[in-house]
This record gives sequence, structure tokens and C-alpha cells, in this order.
Amino acid sequence: MLSKLALIITIIGALNWGSIGLFQFDIVAWIFGGADTLLARIVYAVVARAGIWCITFLFRNKSCEN
Repeated sequence: MLSKLALIITIIGALNWGSIGLFQFDIVAWIFGGADTLLARIVYAVVARAGIWCITFLFRNKSCEN
């Protein structure tokens, strides 16, 4: 369950980065009133933590996944 949640959060973060790269529009900053606001920084930190968790997918034994 935690892995699926981390993957969903990472995908949302990737979509935000895509909007920044393609349109120079930061969705998180827009929603929370700027990139420097506390809520936006929390969202960025949660996305980073989820991305770090997803790195473990590269090293998991596929026979153990169900």
C-alpha cells in the first residue's frame, strides 16, 4: 500500500515537473500561493520523499512482489 501511494505521489510530482518544463507553470506553487510558502514546501518535500522511496523499486526482488 505504501509503495502504491509513493508511486502515485511521484507521478503527480512528475506531472508538475512536466508542466514546469513545457509551460513554465508550477501547479503546486499556483495552488498554494507561491513556491516559497510553507504548504508548497511541504508538498515538494513529500514528493521528494516518495521519489526516494520509489528508488527501492529498482532493487526489490521481483519474486517477492505480490
